Amino acid sequence: MNRLDGKVAIVTGAAQGMGASHVRRFVEEGAKVVFTDINAEKGLELEKELGENSKFIKHDVTNAADWQVVVDSTIELFGAIDILVNNAGISMNVSLLDMTEEQYRKIVDINQVSVFLGMKTTAPSMIEAKKGSIVNISSMNGLVGGAVGYTDTKFAVRGMTKAAALQLGQHGIRVNSVHPGVIETPMISEGDAVEAIKEFSKHIPMRRIAKPEEVTNIVLFLASDEASYSTGSEFVIDGGLTAQ
Repeated sequence: MNRLDGKVAIVTGAAQGMGASHVRRFVEEGAKVVFTDINAEKGLELEKELGENSKFIKHDVTNAADWQVVVDSTIELFGAIDILVNNAGISMNVSLLDMTEEQYRKIVDINQVSVFLGMKTTAPSMIEAKKGSIVNISSMNGLVGGAVGYTDTKFAVRGMTKAAALQLGQHGIRVNSVHPGVIETPMISEGDAVEAIKEFSKHIPMRRIAKPEEVTNIVLFLASDEASYSTGSEFVIDGGLTAQ
């Protein structure tokens, strides 16, 4: 039996990369998925590839009104929402002293405020159904230091996850965070980054970077009923980096 049979999911930041990997697997496992992104071209391509059990919506995750449209559209198309994956996020390689307030607030809005808006807007449907799973994609930098802005917001996602888990548990809703390390995406697999990542991988205990599908495996587990008693927890997929 498919692990997500009959379930309805929303996945953000999912036109490509890890998000697209999550959407593909969810559909394969029997879910009906509304996925969102600001990249409409890539999103519509993926919708065409996956067929009738998927729907792409262009979505600014920092906008509360956009969130309501996504939630209302999902319920109208597929029914009550069972799963939310807050996957959208950005990073900037800018130092503390060089980062502008505008840049900092942009990271906070996309990485942190969007998670709050997603949980707040989606939870009522789950509360009514008395069940649900929220998976917030943080980072290994939600556990250890990294870039300014990115680290701050990924720690915040970890904290929001725990707070929401405490408040929503009584309604049968589970909330967990996933903390990927270095993942093989187009961004790090092309151009000047290739050699740098190859060198960095020598310092990972498992001596390699992860494939997006390896993150998807954990997201799928948490979205499914197999993780029925897991909530308020961090699930780390970093090849041992934060264990050092």
